[in-house]
Amino acid sequence: MPVAIITGASKGLGRALAEALAERGWDLVLDARTARPLQETAVAVLGKYGTQVRALPGDVTDGAHRSRLVAAARELGGVDLLVNNASALGAEPLVRLESLALDGLRRALEVNVVAALGLVQEALPLLRESPAGAVIDVSSDAAAEAYETWGGYGASKAALDQLSAVLGEEEPRLRVWAVDPGDMGTDLYAAAVPDDDDPRPDPASVVPAFLRLLDGRPASGRYGAPALLEQR
Repeated sequence: MPVAIITGASKGLGRALAEALAERGWDLVLDARTARPLQETAVAVLGKYGTQVRALPGDVTDGAHRSRLVAAARELGGVDLLVNNASALGAEPLVRLESLALDGLRRALEVNVVAALGLVQEALPLLRESPAGAVIDVSSDAAAEAYETWGGYGASKAALDQLSAVLGEEEPRLRVWAVDPGDMGTDLYAAAVPDDDDPRPDPASVVPAFLRLLDGRPASGRYGAPALLEQR
């Protein structure tokens, strides 16, 4: 069975993607900072689909934790897909750049960029061995557009986009996709803009866009989930 590592997998997009892959028979290594919701996700996926699931709570900025994620995947057979989904905002709620604490910006960069690259580096030997190795870096439209208060988070995701693009050039046998999932109703968005009560799509609604990438294996690059969903 193919094996995927998914960070930030206890809820939202990470959990929805884990469930979709498990339904297809994938074995999973799941990460999140909080143990209880991560374990609940693992139990739900295992109970419904019966695939092998390893749930390892921890912080992706911890190098030892990243090593454990890859070691768990190795025990399951390797790494066919790495999904860097764990994200930090830098401030909750978001603030203008004049008020953004530099420690908050550092945290966003550590989680969204440095840890993502660190996990790629750990997983690369196994990804190269896979017949269809792929990396998905979950991006944001804030990486490409200027939105007030989204400067720190957007800058970190823009950096992640660039790392994805360069990795795609350096590893032509792999597929490296930076994916902007579009608007979603997630805890991350609620923490970013708590006064915004407008309804937003469920994260599960964008998962078919990610599956389309896995099925079609288009060239490495940056993709938007809404555009992928519109394709026939």
